[in-house]
Amino acid sequence: MADIVSLDELAESVPNGIRLGIGGVHLSRLPIALIRQVLARGKKDFVFTSWGGGLPLELFLEADAVRKLIFCFSSLDIFGLAPRFRDALENKKIEIEEWTALAMAQALHAAHVNLPEFPFQIPVGSDLMNAGTFWKQSPSVFSGEPVGQARRLDIDLLLMHAQRADRNGNIEIQGARGFDPSLLGAAKKVLVTVEEVVEPGTLGAPRAFLLPKEFITAVATIPWGAYPTSCLPYYSTDYQELLNYVETEQRLWKTQTSTPPTEFAQSETNALRTVPDAQRRTFLSTCAHTRTSAITPRVLSRFRVSSKDPSCTIDELMAACLSREYDNSSICSVGSVSPLAMVSYLLAKKTHAPRLTIIALNGGFIDIDFHPMSLTLAEPLEFGSAKVCWGGDETYHWYYQQGRITHEVITVAQVDVHGRTNNAWIASKGKTLRLPGQGGMADVANLHKNFILYLTRHSPERFVEAVKFCTASRGLLTDEERKHAGLQPGKVKLISDLGVFELDPENKRFRLVSIHPGVSLDKVQAQTGGEFLVADPLPLTEAPSAEDLRLIREEVDPFGIRQLEFVPGRERLAMIQRILNAEAEMVASCEVQCQPLQNL
Repeated sequence: MADIVSLDELAESVPNGIRLGIGGVHLSRLPIALIRQVLARGKKDFVFTSWGGGLPLELFLEADAVRKLIFCFSSLDIFGLAPRFRDALENKKIEIEEWTALAMAQALHAAHVNLPEFPFQIPVGSDLMNAGTFWKQSPSVFSGEPVGQARRLDIDLLLMHAQRADRNGNIEIQGARGFDPSLLGAAKKVLVTVEEVVEPGTLGAPRAFLLPKEFITAVATIPWGAYPTSCLPYYSTDYQELLNYVETEQRLWKTQTSTPPTEFAQSETNALRTVPDAQRRTFLSTCAHTRTSAITPRVLSRFRVSSKDPSCTIDELMAACLSREYDNSSICSVGSVSPLAMVSYLLAKKTHAPRLTIIALNGGFIDIDFHPMSLTLAEPLEFGSAKVCWGGDETYHWYYQQGRITHEVITVAQVDVHGRTNNAWIASKGKTLRLPGQGGMADVANLHKNFILYLTRHSPERFVEAVKFCTASRGLLTDEERKHAGLQPGKVKLISDLGVFELDPENKRFRLVSIHPGVSLDKVQAQTGGEFLVADPLPLTEAPSAEDLRLIREEVDPFGIRQLEFVPGRERLAMIQRILNAEAEMVASCEVQCQPLQNL
């Protein structure tokens, strides 16, 4: 039976210098209250292990508490790059191991089942496999073909937040589970904060994951313990609080560029609020219970901020162009920080592909219904309509590794004319800048049927002849190679703000297959840092229809969230503030009613 203790006791039991895992996914169910208590006690020297570092990693780096980082990806989601992560890597303050997502899942499984390694499909085409020490290649003992072997990855202690526990210490996780199932299996000890403790026999919400008490070390009851991230169905993510945090971080980052790097972490206290005030709690709880049926076109029409200009903008053209890639048989996965991709999926689902399957929140929500784009409401709307709630590792095994996903449309920092991408390190203005990382791109570039990329700002620096480091590319390119690997043949495409490119499998070079209205071939060539092929004849990209424009502006993305990918970084936070203001006004309207908890 797991002990039920106080938050102070839970935090005090965390030793220094251990291999520490962090549960939750993106801005959902992160153990923020527990992390704050651990760091307040001056605990340090951790090996921080997480698929996505994000906000928890920023807090640990702020406290100078990380000795080594094992990760796949780290950003502050829609808010942009994570400044302390960048500072730590660019200035070599910590040791790092950068893994592919599938290798990390399998390495955690190896620890779970007490094996020294676990096999995985090699992400052919990624330079990460040449640089990483997390794996080795060996021939299959049955077929002789090369197989990746991820070395065992043990976790000494896992910190996580969940919705409920019973008095015996059994745990209930609702919604998307991220890598929590894998981390739980690999962890020697597990400390959990929960929203509430209930009587034995009362756990078991629909689509919930239950973890027996034997795998839990101790539990503390901490209402709002994930704040400012979400814990559905109790409260949604407080994007306003996160925006305030990021604005402070950006000010510190600008100060740091003119002072010694070591002063960054100590230059200013940047505390998040522990618990919101009563008015904010009511708002976030209302958001958590809001369902798509409450957000009617009439409600949206009162608060939308999209343009009424009859001519289309480039974001609308690209969204419509992407949407034509899908049909009713498509299974589309939403990657990290890809609002334009999500707009294109929702537009297709609203028009010509109503049976299209959308997998959201990095594999956590399977087959969500159509809903309008939102920041604060997105997770609640998807939580309410998902047919299955899974972990990202489960989705890898059931969908990705079997080659079932047809599309995961992804934006990149840099791509070359051979279809090789770079989301790790780039040179800019005489400096080497750290980017978020590939997340799962190295794996999915091969596992998905179609590898489709988009660039919102086509330039010679972003579309180059050859990237210096390739985080992901399609190494299994021909139909024969893909069929032999048990994968679906498909295409590699790039849709930029100037035109549409398709990779020629023989020449292994992009061909411009359509050019956007008002763009000349000379401009495309001038804005590309490498040589590409050109279709003859070269057609114009089909413009969105009047109905496409109406749907994008009024029903799919009335707050213009897609445009966050098209504005310079200095304008992004102001745009997020305008979106949050419009969402808050809509939620406060009398027509948006929350459903009672028993209906969730």
